[in-house]
Amino acid sequence: MRKHLFIIILIFLPFITKAQIAAYSADDIIHRASSKDTIYIINFWATWCVPCVGELPEFNALQSKYANMPVKVLLVSLDFKGDNTFKLASFLKRKNITPEVVWLSDTDPNIFIPKIDNSWEGSIPATVIVHPGKQFKTFIEGTITEQQVSNIVEKVLAQ
Repeated sequence: MRKHLFIIILIFLPFITKAQIAAYSADDIIHRASSKDTIYIINFWATWCVPCVGELPEFNALQSKYANMPVKVLLVSLDFKGDNTFKLASFLKRKNITPEVVWLSDTDPNIFIPKIDNSWEGSIPATVIVHPGKQFKTFIEGTITEQQVSNIVEKVLAQ
């Protein structure tokens, strides 16, 4: 009996662990994007936001394009607390989302929005591109394309 239980656990363990999306506060995100030798592309989105979901393939493309470079793509889900585990994980799997995804645990936009960018009016999708070592930061509220982000990243890389 124990042997069968062990086999079942081994089979389903990858699905259980992938179902857990890490919860990050705005401060955690800022700390995560603090390496001075890396460009960070951080997108704020939600599964219930149609334009957000529409641009997710752009971030898959960016992830592939910069896979071997000092560029990191991080998708920050603003989905509701009850949706941050299995529902979000199954959505990501179904849509074949390749960049790392975390869930924003902060619930008060009056506190977390200014931490991300003072110009953010609160709508999503929203994207921050930052390179701490070059003291570069740009914020884009609204949808973007892989080409728009690539143009910015390429300029920063060339500096």
